[in-house]
Amino acid sequence: MSSLTSFFSSFLPTIQAEAPAEEKPVDEVKESEEEEEEEKEEEEEEPEDSHPAIRDECQNSPKCAPLLKHFEHCQEKVQAGEGFKGEDCVEEMYVMMHCAEECAAPKLFAQLK
Repeated sequence: MSSLTSFFSSFLPTIQAEAPAEEKPVDEVKESEEEEEEEKEEEEEEPEDSHPAIRDECQNSPKCAPLLKHFEHCQEKVQAGEGFKGEDCVEEMYVMMHCAEECAAPKLFAQLK
């Protein structure tokens, strides 16, 4: 049978099982996990994102407020079933968001400098 084994092993690679991995004691694992979490918390303190607050402020500005009201009216009309078949408020949302982002961009980039 060794000749048959050597015949197949010449075409197919032989795979050997690895030794079982050594396990750390439970106490050491818990301690190392706690240390890693503490290090991550110290390293990854990200500043608060001010973009949503600036965008909300701009949506309520005199320039964009009428567009927001128009969008909200459209949503109410469609949700109540009063609009025509297949009506959605995508165009109104796009115009309102464009206004808000146009207002918010200079304020946001001024903070990032």
